[in-house]
Amino acid sequence: MRKIFSFTGAKKIVFGNGSLLTLAAHLKEHHANNPLVVMDKNLAKTGLQEKIASILVSEGIKFTLFDKVEPEPRIELADEGAALSLKNKCDSVIGIGGGSAMDVAKAIAVIATNKGAAVDYLGLNKVPKPGLPKIMIPTTAGTGSEVTFTAVFIRKNLKKKEGMNSPHLYPDLALLDPELTLTLPPEPTAHTGLDALCHAIESYTSINASPLSEMFSLEAIALIAENLRTCVHDGKNIAARERMLLGSLYAGIGLANAGVTAVHSLSYPLGGKFGVGHGLANTILLAPVMAFNLPGALEKFA
Repeated sequence: MRKIFSFTGAKKIVFGNGSLLTLAAHLKEHHANNPLVVMDKNLAKTGLQEKIASILVSEGIKFTLFDKVEPEPRIELADEGAALSLKNKCDSVIGIGGGSAMDVAKAIAVIATNKGAAVDYLGLNKVPKPGLPKIMIPTTAGTGSEVTFTAVFIRKNLKKKEGMNSPHLYPDLALLDPELTLTLPPEPTAHTGLDALCHAIESYTSINASPLSEMFSLEAIALIAENLRTCVHDGKNIAARERMLLGSLYAGIGLANAGVTAVHSLSYPLGGKFGVGHGLANTILLAPVMAFNLPGALEKFA
């Protein structure tokens, strides 16, 4: 007999080519007109910053830009962003980019309303109150951070990675526009895509998997397996990019509800101590962990 299970996630998901153009309308649903926009400098240089500005300003929405995000972000970035948000009286947070930008954005949103420092909320269920309204817009496929309750950071002084995990980190809206992934170069396309595959396989074989999470995880495995190679070798293939982003989304939903296995646990030291990128670290570990776990989940691995 199956155990009791629950199913949670982002409050709203909007998916489709060109869906970025609906951003202002969704902000207005939350009565927000002064968002903090969080992205990394490299992404800001692609013209996406100007596109976001055009969408918001045309609807009379002013915004503050925080573009200091870096890969494998330092935890101090969340504090810097929260301070900027409070200084400018921002009423919402938009995270746009890969997992790093979205993780920083989610953390900023809860620090802004709960006060204190980011380190105060590391661990499980340490965030007492909801944060500012959060809209996450992924440009990779991907980390799934747009539908998870986790934000992961590097603590350089300790040479370790730690996560902030709370239902209050779930985004109010996950806005997924496959067109935003068209310019992602082959290497990060491969690394983030394999990260998504890890989410799918790990959540499917997790002891915490449920019928609902398994449904998403299995479909994610199929979508990623069918489309990742095409996305790497033919990045402008919008049909493949669309299916790949959908696979990443499903994998993130599976991850949020079933958790992961030793792949992610073992990858943290590789990132914290040696600066190995998250997707690459997971990829290195996936096969040996699958082999180790095989006896415990023979039917699923079959």
